[in-house]
Amino acid sequence: MRLTRFLLQSLLFVSLAVAGAGSSHAQTPPPAAPTQSAQPAAEQNAAAPSGPGDQAAKHMAKAKADFAALQESVKQSVDDDDGLVALAGRADELNRGVAGISGGITPRLDQIKARLAELGEPPKDGQPPEAEIVANERNALMSERAQLNVVQGDAETLTSSLGRMSNQIAELRRKLFAATLLRRSDISASVLADAGTAFVQEVGAFQQALASWLGFVLKFKAFAFAAAIFMSLATALILLSGSYRLFGHYLQRKESDEPPSYISRLSIAFWSTLVRTLSLATLLVTSYLFLDSFNVLRPDIAPVVAALFSTIGVIYFVRRFTNAVFAPRDPQWRLVRLSNRGASSISACLLAMAIVHALDFFFGSISESMGSPLVLTVVRSWIAALIIGLILIAASFGRPMMAKSRDPDAPGRHWPKGLAIVLRVLGGGLIFAALTGYVGFARFIASQLIFTGAIGVTTYIGLLSGKAISRTETFGDTRPGQYLASRFKLGPVVIDQVGLLVGFCIYGVALATGIPLILLLWGFHVQDLQLIAYRLFTEVRLGGISISLVGILTGILLFAGCYLLTRWIQRWLDNNVMARSHVDLGVRNSVKTGIGYLGVGIAALIGVSAAGIDLSSFALVASALSVGIGFGLQNIVSNFVSGLILLVERPFKVGDHVVSGTAEGIVKRISVRATEIETFRKQSIIVPNSELINANVGNWTHRNKMGRSEIPVSVSYDSDPQKVMDILLELVNAVPLVLRNPEPHVEFLRFGPYSLDFELRFMLGDMGDGLKVRNDLRIAILKRFRQEAIEIPLPQSDVVFHRQPDTVTPDADILAPEPVVDEQVESRDIEEDDGRVRRLRGKADG
Repeated sequence: MRLTRFLLQSLLFVSLAVAGAGSSHAQTPPPAAPTQSAQPAAEQNAAAPSGPGDQAAKHMAKAKADFAALQESVKQSVDDDDGLVALAGRADELNRGVAGISGGITPRLDQIKARLAELGEPPKDGQPPEAEIVANERNALMSERAQLNVVQGDAETLTSSLGRMSNQIAELRRKLFAATLLRRSDISASVLADAGTAFVQEVGAFQQALASWLGFVLKFKAFAFAAAIFMSLATALILLSGSYRLFGHYLQRKESDEPPSYISRLSIAFWSTLVRTLSLATLLVTSYLFLDSFNVLRPDIAPVVAALFSTIGVIYFVRRFTNAVFAPRDPQWRLVRLSNRGASSISACLLAMAIVHALDFFFGSISESMGSPLVLTVVRSWIAALIIGLILIAASFGRPMMAKSRDPDAPGRHWPKGLAIVLRVLGGGLIFAALTGYVGFARFIASQLIFTGAIGVTTYIGLLSGKAISRTETFGDTRPGQYLASRFKLGPVVIDQVGLLVGFCIYGVALATGIPLILLLWGFHVQDLQLIAYRLFTEVRLGGISISLVGILTGILLFAGCYLLTRWIQRWLDNNVMARSHVDLGVRNSVKTGIGYLGVGIAALIGVSAAGIDLSSFALVASALSVGIGFGLQNIVSNFVSGLILLVERPFKVGDHVVSGTAEGIVKRISVRATEIETFRKQSIIVPNSELINANVGNWTHRNKMGRSEIPVSVSYDSDPQKVMDILLELVNAVPLVLRNPEPHVEFLRFGPYSLDFELRFMLGDMGDGLKVRNDLRIAILKRFRQEAIEIPLPQSDVVFHRQPDTVTPDADILAPEPVVDEQVESRDIEEDDGRVRRLRGKADG
């Protein structure tokens, strides 16, 4: 019955913890006692609290009375661990109630302090008296403040006393636990003989009780017994069939030429153990419940049946667990590197220890039901501890590790030296403790080795499963990953991220299940775990800061909700309101950005407030960091402020053609730190906002996209200027994108050194079309000039040749042309000292 209770409590631990936290959180200070309806009105007014001070004082008096009652209960429950656990829960609940009383009067004290500051000090001697109503109000406030201060002082004193009481209860429980474990029993030949005699008597009494019960059932409860067994079998079969339909491919090991992946081995081990164990547990639990509900079980038989069912369940679980992890007959499905012989031997050792422990528990239940003497229980536990110790020592001399050749059929290697020593020390310690009379301690250590080890290994396998699932490109190969990918059209990257999230969830489930079960095995009660869970989720103190995990989770959820709402409002305004109103793209971007930052700020404030984080606690840290922020982050702050100015003032907007320093292109995005400009070569340039504020920025499309475009044209001196101008105007007027108002015109700019220079000027509605229009016009102008025989001249230059007759032969001239660099080179006159100069004028290509 004890093990059944333990299993049920462990399965319902999470729900109990949440329920206990919720009920504890809902505790409020006890209200004032209601007055009887038949009491006269005057008496009701006299009995009712006159203000917050009287009500708080009444609650505090009730808390003091409860504390006194707790003190008496603690004195009476020194030897009752369960009673001490319940008293610890009541003390913690009372402590929260006292904290609620103290916190409830704090706002009133602040109000009184503020009001007294407004009223000021009373007039001193020699000063004119103040109004009577002001004096009465001051006196009433001071009286109430004194009363509330007394209540607050009592609350602090009571909180300190409750803390000492909690420490006292914890110390009593530690001493009781140590005394129970270290109680020494005398093991001698006479004790063993007495135990043998008691065992024979117990067997006879149990046979008589069992025969009597079976006769009663067959004679009077046959139909109820058959109905209970049938209903329990039906429930177990339904669960088993449904599990096979859902997880059938995870319950059987399939033969294949290639070795299965690690995630496949983990999945088979986990689901095959879990589903089959739960099916058997459902059969056993429902059988017991139905038998008990149909009054088939007698009070002396019910504990024995419960112990039998628990024994069967534990042995079956250990059998399934060892077969799933060690796989003695299927080395390719083995989760650990053991040889075949080693896997078989370890599985046999674990199963033998589980059988010894389960039988000890079962026979103990029979002894308790039959009223057998204590000596029989002591000797039985002594024998069980000796057997488990011998199994551990025998296992330490085995050779279970896989050979270096990785052949599972080859003889294995010894345990790692440290692990073998640990097994021998544990086994020897159990035998020594049992032989010296510390049977309770030996029995406790033996049970912890079995159950804590099983739960620890199971938790470790769960962590390994989470690690395997969260590996890169692993979750997509599993059936759930393939289903999610096909159902929601998710890509491999998203599926990989989902696998990481699933891995973290498996981590959480493994730890949230394994750690509480281990704590329960090591002497903690469900009430202890409820208290730990409540404090963990509602009040975690870090120095002077109190953090609530539930509040933090609520704050995160509220922040995420407000953030999603902000994004939805942005899209709705942009797609429905501003798009239908034909609002400019830059205005739409500014509005979206402003709403985004405003929404994120509000969401952050709501999340922090819901989390219960007192920002005043960080005031000192913020003031200490302000100087460093001022110097180290001044550029970031400057860019942030500049970004806000750009969004509000809008000297340029998204889609504008801007020129800033060496950057020229189209504005793609304006944020509070930098602006993204995309050049015409599709290069993104990130310009800090402070540079755009402090430097000159050219905006071709600030007011509108209309602008003037020019094409310079040069013709030879032989051409008719008017004809050239007419041709240019004719060609530009034929382009549809050129505006007619203002109309295009041609400027005769200058008489060049070798050409007549003109410039065709025209207006475009969108400067973005300028490149294409100018390109098409140049082609048209070149073709038309060739048709009209209008020459576009080449650059000309003058070259001077010098001859010196005294140093050269008459038949040879030395030509010394100077290189021409510019397109236009004027004639140069160079005089020699002897006055003999010859000027030559020629033409040369530029």
